[in-house]
Amino acid sequence: MAISDNTRQSLIPNYLYSSSSMNSSLIGKLSNNSSSRLFESTPAVEKKNFAIQAPSEPPFGKIEMYSPSFYAACTAGGILSCGLTHMTVTPLDLVKCNMQIDPVKYKSISSGFGVLLKEQGVRGFFRGWVPTLLGYSAQGACKFGFYEFFKKYYSDIAGPEYAAKYKTLIYLAGSASAEVIADIALCPMEAVKVRVQTQPGFARGLGDGLPKFVRSEGALGLYKGLVPLWGRQIPYTMMKFASFETIVEMLYKHAIPTPKNECSKPFQLGVSFAGGYVAGVLCAVVSHPADNLVSFLNNAKGASVGDAVKKLGLWGLFTRGLPLRIVMIGTLTGAQWGIYDAFKVFVGLPTTGGAAPPAAIEAAKD
Repeated sequence: MAISDNTRQSLIPNYLYSSSSMNSSLIGKLSNNSSSRLFESTPAVEKKNFAIQAPSEPPFGKIEMYSPSFYAACTAGGILSCGLTHMTVTPLDLVKCNMQIDPVKYKSISSGFGVLLKEQGVRGFFRGWVPTLLGYSAQGACKFGFYEFFKKYYSDIAGPEYAAKYKTLIYLAGSASAEVIADIALCPMEAVKVRVQTQPGFARGLGDGLPKFVRSEGALGLYKGLVPLWGRQIPYTMMKFASFETIVEMLYKHAIPTPKNECSKPFQLGVSFAGGYVAGVLCAVVSHPADNLVSFLNNAKGASVGDAVKKLGLWGLFTRGLPLRIVMIGTLTGAQWGIYDAFKVFVGLPTTGGAAPPAAIEAAKD
């Protein structure tokens, strides 16, 4: 089998091969019996340049920006960032949902954990983790993948000048469009998750919970909470993406003396986490009333929005479970942006934020 030059070279440790001119020079010196002088008199710069570093390529090859491979990578990054993080905070989500549904029994965060531990044991803290993982993986795929698509699409429609001038509107429109699709993917798993988490004895998990839910509510019942879910997730995602992009841009512009493209990748990922955490706090505040509605409607059969408002009260709608949700969503969103951008770096793509919209960037290259 023929072996290409590149393959043959990659099989040799990189300190054993060097440029032909350097090899010729060394051979000439050695042939003149001056090897001792070579190692005594060779400048430090020559020693440093003796070895040629083997090129480091992204694991999947170079990915062209805004190509199908680019959107596929963003989709995969979204699956990892949303699915893993939401599954990890299942205990917090469990306590939060129960505080929203039964505030008399679950009076505070600490007492909520205590009640769950006493009644259901440690395993009870992870009830509903399977629909959480599957639902938010599907949501993350659509959220991040379609956001990158719509951001480019709307930037192209606006043109370079208006894309740069109204970039925040493009971020808002792109994220809202993506979330409409993402919530359709999330809604069935969210319905089963809430029912499993807030009604002990309803089901052990997804395997028996989904068929039982469909028998009780019908297949369309899985989408009963879609409108409140849109009401929660669309403002949440608009704030999540637009504020993140703005915060990261402001950090690189005013707080970090080094331009983004000169910062190390680990430093850029730290900026992504910090920007994501601040954005997550804002997201939690904006979307919390709708989050209370989603929990209430998916827990009570035949309940309406009016029933939720009447039982929870307007103040309770905005505040019940909010401190816990701020901690949960802030950490969650920071981790999501960190994981998402880490995956982008892994496949050879730049981190998110700190740059003009795509149409403006491409126009600058022309």
